[in-house]
Amino acid sequence: MDEHIPAVEPDPWRVDRDLPRTDHDLRRTEHDGVLQRSDDDAPAPFVVRAALPRDVPQIRDLVEPYAEERILIAKELVGYYEGVQEFVVAEDASGYLIGCGALHVMWTDLAEIRTLAVHPNWRGRGVGHAMMRMLMERARTLGLTRVFCLTFEVRFFERHGFRPIAGTPVDAEVYTQLLRSHDDGVAEFLDLARVKPNTLGNTRMLAELDPGAAGWGDAQR
Repeated sequence: MDEHIPAVEPDPWRVDRDLPRTDHDLRRTEHDGVLQRSDDDAPAPFVVRAALPRDVPQIRDLVEPYAEERILIAKELVGYYEGVQEFVVAEDASGYLIGCGALHVMWTDLAEIRTLAVHPNWRGRGVGHAMMRMLMERARTLGLTRVFCLTFEVRFFERHGFRPIAGTPVDAEVYTQLLRSHDDGVAEFLDLARVKPNTLGNTRMLAELDPGAAGWGDAQR
């Protein structure tokens, strides 16, 4: 259930007003891959960047309220440190983390969006969408062509090019290899019986993307 996505963006119209419209509305700084608004007259309310080990305690704190609602499953602190390189975080102007999300690679062409969470005070302000943009850009950079998610938030992911699917979109050989994984998220992707309680009510979704397509996802809005 670690990959269940919380209700991060309840008001899509409000999100659209807050989000930059094109890649020209974003700039990437030369350090940390930070994305922020490019309007120099109006400081960015938040930035999205790659997570650092020092962020782990705040990532855990962001996930905890959703874990209490059984939307996400909290990991042990060491688990977040081990996977910190998978995460991006959103940071407000004071340096406080207001969102997190991860891209977990499962196979040569396939990854999963997981552990996407936004602080309740920042819902509806484009934070989840901004993190999704960076995670999908990361997927393209890695040469991936398919991204999976398991979610309650179907409309949110549809706006980023995901569509509902049935079954497990890998062939028998890859399926057999994935069975060797001890990762619970991979078990949920495979729809194994032992994780069925974690997946009740969720929708399986998949995005197919062109790794070389600039601005992928902009057309989805």
